[in-house]
Amino acid sequence: MPRRLSLLVILLAALAAVAPSMTVGTNVAATTAAPVTTDNPLAGRTWGVYRGKAELSWEPYVRAVGQRKGLLAKIALQPKSKWFGDWIGDDEIARKVRDYVASATGGDPEVLVPMTVFRMMPWEQEACTRLPTKVEKASYRRWITRFAGALGDTHTFMVLQPDGPFARCAPGGSKVPARMVAWAARTFAALPHTHVYLDAGAADWLRVDDAVQLLVDLGVEHVRGFALNTTHYDATSSQITYGAEVVAGLADRGLPGKHFVVDTTQNGRPFTHAQWEARPLGQPFDDAATCRTPTGRRCVTLGIPPTADVTTAAWGLSSRVRALAAEHVDGFVWTGRPWLHQQSQPFDLGRALAVARTTPYQ
Repeated sequence: MPRRLSLLVILLAALAAVAPSMTVGTNVAATTAAPVTTDNPLAGRTWGVYRGKAELSWEPYVRAVGQRKGLLAKIALQPKSKWFGDWIGDDEIARKVRDYVASATGGDPEVLVPMTVFRMMPWEQEACTRLPTKVEKASYRRWITRFAGALGDTHTFMVLQPDGPFARCAPGGSKVPARMVAWAARTFAALPHTHVYLDAGAADWLRVDDAVQLLVDLGVEHVRGFALNTTHYDATSSQITYGAEVVAGLADRGLPGKHFVVDTTQNGRPFTHAQWEARPLGQPFDDAATCRTPTGRRCVTLGIPPTADVTTAAWGLSSRVRALAAEHVDGFVWTGRPWLHQQSQPFDLGRALAVARTTPYQ
């Protein structure tokens, strides 16, 4: 087994590292802005850009020339959260994590690494029909433990278990999936510089009260906060307003001061799930129609670039929404993957070029 930090050290480590503010650039790692006084752990630190085969947009960008290369750069050179899931075996996960961190940081231990952990099995619709087996539970614990050991003292922010609302549909109202995610949340949050955001769906998915209960079940008490809009296309302003209500709901449950991140990968021209259902154009939700022009409406295109600078007027948010963002939002992050087929694989060059060509933000 690969060497890793002992779990005793991990469990005794401090919960978070605090640092000043940042904006995103387009090199090996994002460039930082002048620091400001803040308790936001995503601010004031360079966000790393992974350059390797595990990012399916990278090699198409490297091979491209001319205008196509410029368009693909809008995707490939941004700090994005790579997804780690059950397709990576228990015996491989530690090495995969170390390789990813090495590439994303370029060897600089101060760089902040974006990550997404999507390891629960069963999940999505299957989670509504059966509970994890004894073997699956043991594998989950082993995989998470090895992941955490390989991550060690890396500076990272992590979106944990996209499509979190599926924990609510376990047969018989079982809390087993939620308890497993909560255990993973505690394990990762015990690392010295890992900031965990539990996926709570999106503003167009759960009612606020349901999102609050979900987050309590998923162990939000142990982590920095929650993530919104990871697999949806809803407006950033809607997520911020909704997220602030969830924060208030958590405070009412005795959990004040939680923060959240908003995925802006694919909501440059936002629409809700209900709007897609009314006009799906024969395409599944995860492959919803891309924009054809920069002025298209209710179509998929790149949104606000990844950043901890959530209050600038450049994003077009109202003063009220900017005030809420300043109080509650740690960053706009890229966890979704609209340049992939079904947001999963393979890389879809047509989608990638379309979302890059029509974005209103770059």
